[in-house]
Amino acid sequence: MESRGSILIKLLLLLQLSVLCLSQQDFDFFYLVQQWPGSFCDSKKSCCYPTTGKPAADFSIHGLWPNYKDGTYPSNCDPNSPFDQSEISDLTSSLQKNWPTLACPSGDGIKFWTHEWEKHGTCSESSLKQHDYFETTLNLKQKSNLLEALTSSGIQADGNSYSLSSIRGAIEKGVGFTPFIECNVDPSGNSQLYQVYLCVDTSGSNFIECPVFPRGKCGSEIEFPTF
Repeated sequence: MESRGSILIKLLLLLQLSVLCLSQQDFDFFYLVQQWPGSFCDSKKSCCYPTTGKPAADFSIHGLWPNYKDGTYPSNCDPNSPFDQSEISDLTSSLQKNWPTLACPSGDGIKFWTHEWEKHGTCSESSLKQHDYFETTLNLKQKSNLLEALTSSGIQADGNSYSLSSIRGAIEKGVGFTPFIECNVDPSGNSQLYQVYLCVDTSGSNFIECPVFPRGKCGSEIEFPTF
């Protein structure tokens, strides 16, 4: 017969485990991260078009990332929930169009989506199961319509430079919320528009003002390369 002390220790261990599991599912908001393919490819690392062919000249999804208000983020929260392609079979064509891989060697997107689900998506299972996670992200991309927001303000992907403030202002006007702009550099060292972060509530339904922005900075003038 177990002693009262050993039973108490086991109960405490179970409680700690349950708190740990709950904390893994807990987050404060999402970053919706979209990238400009022209900037991804116009770098020293370069790119490879997916096996489905060259993507459209539009922003594409990088991911939907759960985050904490202190700037940290959870990752790889549920090893028992691996990516299952059959779960999102009805979304495949839309994912290939809106969430294409540009990594080398060329791929069909499965490796990219697997990484995004297992690193980030598993940390939002309390809100979004696997199919919902991908469908929600696709819907948020359409809702934000970044390229339309920029072009309607006269900012074109023409290889010219634009002020960082005008890019940020155009997206804020189009979406209704302040974005974070991430830059990378082309082979000549010029700063260029690379990724746009928008914040989303924990249900994945609504854009919100970002509680915190990622680290990083751009020049005051940045290129918007062609693709």
